[in-house]
Amino acid sequence: MLIRENARTFEGVPLSVLDLVQISEGHDTGDAIGNSVELIQNAERWGFNRYWLAEHHNMPGVASSATAVLIGKLAGATKEIRVGSGGVMLPNHAPLIVAEQFGTLDAMYPGRIDLGLGRAPGTDQPTMWALRRNRHGSADDFPREVTELQAYFEGGEDMRVRAFPGEGRDVPIWLLGSSGFSAQLSARKGLPFSFASHFAPGYLIPALELYRSGFEPSGQLDKPHAMPGVNVLIAETQEEADFLGTTHMRQFLSIIRDERGKVKPPVENMDEIWTPVEKQYVMKTLDPKTTLIGTPDKVREGLRSLIAETQADELIVNTVAFDFKDRLRSFEYLADMMN
Repeated sequence: MLIRENARTFEGVPLSVLDLVQISEGHDTGDAIGNSVELIQNAERWGFNRYWLAEHHNMPGVASSATAVLIGKLAGATKEIRVGSGGVMLPNHAPLIVAEQFGTLDAMYPGRIDLGLGRAPGTDQPTMWALRRNRHGSADDFPREVTELQAYFEGGEDMRVRAFPGEGRDVPIWLLGSSGFSAQLSARKGLPFSFASHFAPGYLIPALELYRSGFEPSGQLDKPHAMPGVNVLIAETQEEADFLGTTHMRQFLSIIRDERGKVKPPVENMDEIWTPVEKQYVMKTLDPKTTLIGTPDKVREGLRSLIAETQADELIVNTVAFDFKDRLRSFEYLADMMN
C-alpha cells in the first residue's frame, strides 16, 4: 500500500516528510532525535503520508546514520504514518542484513515500513572506504544487489541462505536517484521511484520521462509512482522566510568547502560569507522550482507549478531550519494547505 488510509493531499497529491535528523549548533544527537519524534507525531496527526530518514555518514550535523534503528524509534512513537528510509545506501550494506533489518521492522510495525534504496555511499570518499563491505565493489553492483535483496524477501525453500525475519514480508522497495540510472532501473523492475530534486533539480524532468516511458508493471506496482523531492520553508513574511532560508544555503556552502559541522544559524547577508562562484553553485542546487521559500501563498503556488510540470504522484518535503520551532511551524503551514 503506497498511500496510508488517512493521508491528506495537496491538489490531490499526498505529501510526505524527509528528515535528516539535523543537529543544530548548541544541540546534540538526543535533541535532534527528540525533535524528530515530535515532528513525526505531528506529521501523522496532520495527515502526511510517509516519513523517511536519510542515511548519511561522517556528518556532525546529521543524526540519521543508523537509519534502521531510527525507523524503529519513530515507528514506535506513532500508529499509522508510513515510516522508512530515503534511503538506505545499499552499497554500504549486505543485502541479507537489510532484508533482516527491514523484515524485523515490518514484523513489529506491519504494513507501515518502506525501504527506499540508493546507490551512492551517502558520504565522502574516505568514509566510503571505511564503510565498504567489498573494497572492489562499486555502484555498478547496485542492480545485482537490488535483485539479491528482492530474492531474500521473496524467499523459497530452494535457497541455501534465507532472511529470517524478512522472507515473505511485504516491504515496499523504492529506488532513489539523482540521475537517469535509477530511473531506468526502477522502470525496468516496476518499482516506485523518488528523484532527489531537492538537491539535484537539473535532471528531474528527463529522469521522470525515462521512468514513465520505460515502466514495466510488476508484482509490487502496476503503474508508475513518482515522488520528487522538494525543499520547503514557510514563514509568515517573505523577509522572515528569506532570513531563515540562509541556514540551508550555509549547509550547501559547507559541503562545497568541505567544512564539517553542525547546522548553522541564519544570517542577514550571505554576500558577506560566500564568493560569487560559491553563490552560483549553491543557487543552482537550490533551484527556485524545487526550493520553495516564502509565505504560504508563494509556496502554495510553487507547489502547484511543480505538480503541474512533473505530474508527480506524491511529493516528499525536506525542510531545513536552524531552530526546530521554525521547522515545525513550516510543516504546520504546509499541513494547512492540504485538503
